[in-house]
Amino acid sequence: MQWFAEQFEANRPHLRAVAYRMLGSLTEADDALQEAWIRTNRSDSRTISNIGGWLTTLVGRVCVDMLRARQSRRESLIGTWLPEPVVSTDGKLDPEQSSLLADSVGLALLVVLESLEPAERLAFVLHDMFAVPFDEIAPIVDRTPEATRQLASRARRRVRGTTTNSNADLPTQRRVVAAFLAASRAGEFEDLINLLDPDVAFRVDTGSRTWLAPALLTGATEVARHASAHGPRFATLCQPALVNGAAGIIARTRSGVVAVVGFTVIDERISEIDLLLDADKLAGLTISE
Repeated sequence: MQWFAEQFEANRPHLRAVAYRMLGSLTEADDALQEAWIRTNRSDSRTISNIGGWLTTLVGRVCVDMLRARQSRRESLIGTWLPEPVVSTDGKLDPEQSSLLADSVGLALLVVLESLEPAERLAFVLHDMFAVPFDEIAPIVDRTPEATRQLASRARRRVRGTTTNSNADLPTQRRVVAAFLAASRAGEFEDLINLLDPDVAFRVDTGSRTWLAPALLTGATEVARHASAHGPRFATLCQPALVNGAAGIIARTRSGVVAVVGFTVIDERISEIDLLLDADKLAGLTISE
C-alpha cells in the first residue's frame, strides 16, 4: 500500500493532466484521481510491470466512466458547454498550470474534444497526447488495437478540421484582445468588425441557469452587434488574464469573478470567443494571481 501511495503521488501531475484533457474540468479531474486511488486498493502490485503506464490507463478508464455518466446529465444544460479554464492574472503560469497545459491545451481544443464519443476521446488523448500504445488502450474501450487505432484516427480528423489554438504569439494575442475590449467598452461596431474573423464563433456557458445571453453566435456581424450592445457595461468589469495559456479576460464584481473569457486569435483576428458564466464552475476556479 505504501508503494502504491508513493507511486501515485510521484505520477500525480501527469495523471491530473490526463484527466483534465479527458474531462475538461479540474474539479472532475481531481474526482477522477480520487476514484483511481480507491481502485488501486483492489489491485496487486506484483502484477504491474510499468506503474506509470498502468496508472495512466486506470485514470483513463475512470474518466471514460465519468464521461458516459455526464452525457446522461446534459439535459439540464441550457447553453453551450465550456470546459473549466485554467486562469492566471499575473501574466505567467505556475509549474502546476504549465503541466496541465502542455501541448497547448486551449479552451477551443477542449470544446472539440467534448464533441467526441468517450471512446474516441480516450483513444486520441492517451495515444496522441501521451503516447500510450493502442494495445494498452484497447481493453479499456473493449475494442481490438486496430479498432482503437480507428477511433483515434476519427478523433484526429475532427481535431485537425477545427481551429483549436491561436497562431499568434502571446503579445499579439494580448494586443488584439485589448483592442476588442476597448472597442466593446466604447460600443464601436466598426472597430469590432475589423477585429473579428468573418466566421467568428461566440459561445456562452451559463450552466443550468437562465441568463440573458445567447448560447452561440456566429459571424462577425452578429458577434459585433452583441458586443457593441452589451460590451460597454460588461467591459468595465474586465481585466486581462491568461486563460489556458492564451490571452483572455476575467470580469469581477465585489462578490468575486462573474465571468471568464477565452479567445482564439488567428492571423491577428479573433476566430473564437468562449464566455464562461456558469456560477458553479466559476465558484470552483483557483486563479493564480
